[in-house]
Amino acid sequence: MSLGVIRKLLATDILPDIEDHTTKHSAVLIVIHGQECRIVMTEKPQTMEHHAGEISFPGGKISPADSDLLDTAIRETREEISLHISRQDVIGQLKPVTTLNSGFTILPFVAVLDDMSDLQPNEEVAEILHIPAIPFLKTISPDPDPHHHSISEMYTFSYQSKIVWGASARILKQMADIFAQNKLI
Repeated sequence: MSLGVIRKLLATDILPDIEDHTTKHSAVLIVIHGQECRIVMTEKPQTMEHHAGEISFPGGKISPADSDLLDTAIRETREEISLHISRQDVIGQLKPVTTLNSGFTILPFVAVLDDMSDLQPNEEVAEILHIPAIPFLKTISPDPDPHHHSISEMYTFSYQSKIVWGASARILKQMADIFAQNKLI
């Protein structure tokens, strides 16, 4: 699979921000890069108060200085992994998902880059992962933990010895569905 195919499959209009003011909002950036079509994800340090050790996309909650949730995703990605993305690099967005524990509504944006410079994690990131997209998306399984099923169907994905679950897995499920509909996985 090529980045051109991924751009075509995941390109969507960037919609206005979520209008629901009864929930907390955040945004993440799904970055896919290189000839191997790798997805950038981060592993949180075990020392974090919230989401310790979890695998997630770069992103976070909206700041008053952000003009919209796309600005949030771009800013948080720059802060967490030192990747500078422009709004023009963002090709689309997926459907929002809600976190199980903290009640945030997350808006996932997608950027596809031909290549990438060296990334540097900040204190919120223990490790930056570059995961081959197709093999990774094929690892989808139902989440076996019944406590995780309180808000919706839950899934897991695995990479090496790491398990991705929760909101990140529900975002990945959207991608897996798109790729499966196009017979790529």
